[in-house]
Amino acid sequence: MKLLLIITAVIEAVAGLALLVIPTFAVSTLFGAPLDTATGLAATRIAGAALGALAIACWQAKNGEPGSRATGVVQAMSFYNFAAGLVLVHAIIRLDLRGALLWPAIVLHFCLGVWCVSNLRFSHRKIIKV
Repeated sequence: MKLLLIITAVIEAVAGLALLVIPTFAVSTLFGAPLDTATGLAATRIAGAALGALAIACWQAKNGEPGSRATGVVQAMSFYNFAAGLVLVHAIIRLDLRGALLWPAIVLHFCLGVWCVSNLRFSHRKIIKV
């Protein structure tokens, strides 16, 4: 679980920082469409701050034992990754967005979600065996 939390913390920190510091570039690279409203810019920066908070939570929880707060963080990240993946799929199917990083982001989120679930299942079995 520790490696999962470290990798997740780094990925979310980079994404969050990009959305905070260079939001127009980050959004246009991801979605292939310009970020052209003040409301969109503000919402993007709030999303960047939220990703930064997730990164901090993952980093702080990395040394937790199964059944501890680390498990709660991994459960939350599992939800986040599957939800983010579905939102990005929706962006392709219904919104017709086509950014260079859209498919890689979808694959990344679904892979991280599966990794989260497998870690939760493994840690649950480990707790039961004790």
